[in-house]
Amino acid sequence: MALALQTFSTVKDANAALKAAGTRYLGGGTLVVRAANEGDVSVSSLIRSTEPVLSAITVSGSEVHIGASVTMAAIARHPDLAALSGAARAVGGPAIRNMATVGGNLFAPAPYGDFTVALLALDASVSTDGGDLPIETFLAKRESHHAIVTAVGFSLPVDGGFRFLKVSRVKPKGVSVLSIAAVLEQAPDGTVSSARIALGCMADRSMRAKAAEKALLGRKLTSDGIAPALAAASDGTSPVTDPIASAWYRNEVLSVHLGRLLLG
Repeated sequence: MALALQTFSTVKDANAALKAAGTRYLGGGTLVVRAANEGDVSVSSLIRSTEPVLSAITVSGSEVHIGASVTMAAIARHPDLAALSGAARAVGGPAIRNMATVGGNLFAPAPYGDFTVALLALDASVSTDGGDLPIETFLAKRESHHAIVTAVGFSLPVDGGFRFLKVSRVKPKGVSVLSIAAVLEQAPDGTVSSARIALGCMADRSMRAKAAEKALLGRKLTSDGIAPALAAASDGTSPVTDPIASAWYRNEVLSVHLGRLLLG
């Protein structure tokens, strides 16, 4: 099936064009083009925008602003985003990372969307021309969100405060069994004063492990200290079953891999 492609110089004009039936926004193409190739007849026309802000990375102190068209490869090689390079490199192989965008990753269904797990742990905001939304709010309603995502923004954690782990059967670019990201802050005595933990593949989209976060507070990152968090790790999860792993298996190994991540 032939697909028409329309290119607009502004996001505003691209948003207006998206109101037509059968249109879909084209970022890197790793999701929408594959869907069309696999027979998704609901897509008849692709819309894209070349507005420069979509491809910009801005780092000012600890504040980061990444345009929605920025690729995983660009993030992985950016000198000020070294903390996120592991999460960016977790997305497919080199060819995919040269195409896959930040904006597209927000819409990737499980078992994809590894970089979104990192953004959720970082408490990112998601920007459109209609304003900003907390990433957790955006993800909950992403199917009904029709405005083009223009950027994500977040604050870089302190050195060593961000941790990321992807578990796959085929390394280094296999599809996820699960992925975990955590942003932790510790008091001078070593106890955890703040924790955000995000999980991939433990629901149909990235989710917070809020029970595990709560269980970590006031405890040290030792085997005994993290035990309550590991016990609570699967609370509220609804893992996917796919050819990579069953829901049962994902639930069984979650605490093992979360423990490895927390113990460093």
